[in-house]
Amino acid sequence: MTKDHEQSLRQHLLELLGGGGAHAKFEEVVKDLPVKLRGARPNKFPHSPWMLLEHLRLAQWDILEFSRSAKHVSPDWPSGYWPKTEVPPNAAAWNQSIKRFRRDRKSLEKLVANPKADLFARIPWGDGQTILRETLLVADHNAYHLAQFVDVRRMLGAWKG
Repeated sequence: MTKDHEQSLRQHLLELLGGGGAHAKFEEVVKDLPVKLRGARPNKFPHSPWMLLEHLRLAQWDILEFSRSAKHVSPDWPSGYWPKTEVPPNAAAWNQSIKRFRRDRKSLEKLVANPKADLFARIPWGDGQTILRETLLVADHNAYHLAQFVDVRRMLGAWKG
C-alpha cells in the first residue's frame, strides 16, 4: 500500500468515526435532550437514552482499551456493557458519560491517525484483531446504537431531524 493510499484510508476511518454522511453524528443525537427524557423508555422499546449512551460509551471504551493494552480486561458480557438502571443517577452522570465518550473517541482517532500505528498488524494479545478491524467495529457499533437513539428520541417527541 502506498503512503497516499494509507493516508486516504486513515482519513476515511476518521470520517467514519466522526459520523455524518449516511449516519447521525453523536453530537447531534445527544444535543439538547431534556433531563426528564434521559431515563424515559418508550413503550415496547428496550432502552432509554441513558441506557444507549452508557452502552455506547462502555463498548467504545472497551474496544479502545483492548486495542491499546494487553493488560485490559473486558467487562462481562452483556452485563458489563449496559448501565444498571434506565435512568441516569443525576445530571452529572449524563454529562460525564458524554465527556468520556468524546475523550475515548478522540483517543481512537489519534491511534488511527498515527502513521506509526500499523492498521493491518494483528494486535499481539488478540486472536486476529487489527486496529483497522477494531476501528470499523466501533464505527459500526456506534452507528447502530445512534440510530436507536434517534428512534427513542422520535418516540419521545424529542427529535427534530
